[in-house]
Amino acid sequence: MVKFKRSLVALIIVLLAAGSFFFAGCAQQEAKKETAKKEEKEEKKSPPTEMILATTTSTKDTGLLDEILPEFEDKYNVTVKVIAVGTGEALAMGERGEADVLLVHARKSEDEFMAAGNGSVRKDVMQNDFVLLGPADDPAGVKGSAGAADAFKKIADAEAKFITRGDDSGTHKKELKIWEAAGISPSGDWYESTGQGMGASLQVANEKKAYILADRGTFLSQEGNQDLVIVVEGQKDLLNPYGVIIVSPEKFPKVHKKEAEQFVDWITSYDVQKTIGEFGTDKYGQALFTPQSEEWKEKN
Repeated sequence: MVKFKRSLVALIIVLLAAGSFFFAGCAQQEAKKETAKKEEKEEKKSPPTEMILATTTSTKDTGLLDEILPEFEDKYNVTVKVIAVGTGEALAMGERGEADVLLVHARKSEDEFMAAGNGSVRKDVMQNDFVLLGPADDPAGVKGSAGAADAFKKIADAEAKFITRGDDSGTHKKELKIWEAAGISPSGDWYESTGQGMGASLQVANEKKAYILADRGTFLSQEGNQDLVIVVEGQKDLLNPYGVIIVSPEKFPKVHKKEAEQFVDWITSYDVQKTIGEFGTDKYGQALFTPQSEEWKEKN
């Protein structure tokens, strides 16, 4: 009887061990199958499409694109090639079919671009505002001016050093409009053009202790590296709206239409607009951009 019990126990142990090996083997087989499926899926995944985004230097200099683009690239398997130039050059690239999407800020020029059939879709994205910067001692006495045009007139009258981007960017276009409103065609040694982007032009203005028109976002992103201060702000004519445009696939067949449409839908979506509206608050104590898409406005 004792031998029988011992044999039974031994048999049970053998069966349990066999069962463990069986289940372990099944688990290993399932794990191998899952790994194989994952590898097969990765193999079938097509390489990312490259989409060209021509945009302003302000969207790059502020760090906004570095913040939001990785999400789009991962979600849609697209590599976004960012070409940061002035709005004028970005629109010119679109006119030549050298970009898929434009993110710019010169509404009149954007409307002209669309009217010429160079774009298929244009949507509002966001806005910030322009500020007039100058030395803390304000040599032209522009603080307290009735508006930007009044401030520009005082600068011209004093022939105080003024730095212009001179690059046909959205900021440059806005500056020229203000000079026009002031009835002045600026010229002379006091009026100096850099032909460069916002960040580089700010550095020049800081070095020369000059006045300069800048978008608030870029100024805040570089405020710790310069001595210039805001001398005029909050004027209605200093608002700075941004729009996103799909370059016409009908006119330029090489445009990546699907990816461009995905980008426009994505950047104007509520969640991405929320991210845009929060960008900068942790570092600068205020947002650098205000959401402006139709979807954002409908839900707020």
